[in-house]
Amino acid sequence: MNKNIQHINTQIAEYKKDVVNHPLYNKLNSIEDVQKLMEHHVYAVWDFMSLLKGLQIELTSTTLPWKPIGDNKIRRLINSIVLEEESDVDADGNPASHYEMYLDAMKECGANTTEIEKFVDSITDINLPKVNTAIDSFLATTFDVLKTGEAHKIASAFTFGREDLIPDMFTAIVNDLSKEYKLDKFVYYLERHIELDGGEHGPLALQLITDLCGDDKQKWQEVEQTAKDCLVARKVLWDVVLSNLR
Repeated sequence: MNKNIQHINTQIAEYKKDVVNHPLYNKLNSIEDVQKLMEHHVYAVWDFMSLLKGLQIELTSTTLPWKPIGDNKIRRLINSIVLEEESDVDADGNPASHYEMYLDAMKECGANTTEIEKFVDSITDINLPKVNTAIDSFLATTFDVLKTGEAHKIASAFTFGREDLIPDMFTAIVNDLSKEYKLDKFVYYLERHIELDGGEHGPLALQLITDLCGDDKQKWQEVEQTAKDCLVARKVLWDVVLSNLR
């Protein structure tokens, strides 16, 4: 593994631990708890897609006339992730983005999708409509990175702030609850994410950061700071969900 990646993993270990071992997961004891979690988490699912499309805009050709842009390996990496995140196959075998899969999972378990659907329908640019203090702050962290237009920062938020943050414990708890409640689609979503992130996407995303930063020390420092900012934002969001459960 690249020495700079190893250094960042060491530097963000405690921040990541705060998310992966968050006490929220052990407090998901009822269907109402899962509904509350999903009604907050869905915004993270949605803006993950915005991070991915931000990378596609910066690193591939998305305007007319088409021209070959950047490194061909990076183009293939980004477009392959877009394919699986934006048009994967849902639990019923139908094409769907992961955001749409998540909405279906919310509806199956009785979570409220009205607010997130209104939010997405009302978006016209990257100046986002307000939701509440916690979600607004979380989204602001993501979109502050996107507004920079700097691919290495967007890749950091995408990789360190998102790809590897759904712990197996989370899935095990939801899977156990699904024996009593309708959570089959949520379990499928979680397992699909872990399958993709633990398989090809994770290593390729790390390689992407390595290629984007090269030997530029400032870029590596910015990647580290972006990763920390995104992990802190996720922890704060989980803190709010936990306080609502209590």
